[in-house]
This record gives sequence, structure tokens and C-alpha cells, in this order.
Amino acid sequence: MARTVNKVAARRKRKKLLKLTKGYFGARKNVYTVAKNTWEKGQTYAYRDRRNKKREFRKLWIQRINAAVRQYGLSYSQFIGKLNAKDIQINRKVLADLAMNNPEAFKAVVESVQ
Repeated sequence: MARTVNKVAARRKRKKLLKLTKGYFGARKNVYTVAKNTWEKGQTYAYRDRRNKKREFRKLWIQRINAAVRQYGLSYSQFIGKLNAKDIQINRKVLADLAMNNPEAFKAVVESVQ
């Protein structure tokens, strides 16, 4: 007996992947095996960079807080140490936002720590 192949499902699977790679350059968009490799590699980058994004933002917040506290004669580590000692629970994202957009409120936080 002849081997049967589910052509409909196979075609659907390939079309779905080629739709995902639409807009890629050259063979990456229309040759199935190349497109498949490219898409899989892209998925691994996306997984990795969802984690890296968190690191990058934390680094940015720390830089902004450090720049803002230097005006008041403190370093970042001294400021965070004093915040923890006073048991003030404000995360770095909020502190960086205050430093950038609301300097008066940030000054109040710094003065409450000193």
C-alpha cells in the first residue's frame, strides 16, 4: 500500500511559518527551511531579551538616581543604604521617575533620609 501524507496539514504549517517571517530579507521570507531557522533564532533572542530588558531598565534607574542624589552630596549607595535604614519602601523605578519629572518630591525624599 502507498504511504499517505497529510498534504493539507503540511501546507498549512508551512504557510503559517512563512506568514510569521513576512518582511524578512531575501530567502529568509520565502524559503521554508531558511525561514524556519531564522524564526527560531528570533524566538531565542526574544526570550533572552525579555530578561535583558529588565536588567537594562534597572541600570538606567540606578544611573538616574545616582545623578540626582549627587546634587545633594550623596552617592547612590549611601542614599539606598539610608533609605533602607529609615525603612522607606520606594522602588528604583519610582525614585528615578521622581528624580526626572518631579525634583521637588525627590528633594523631599532625600531630606527625609538625611
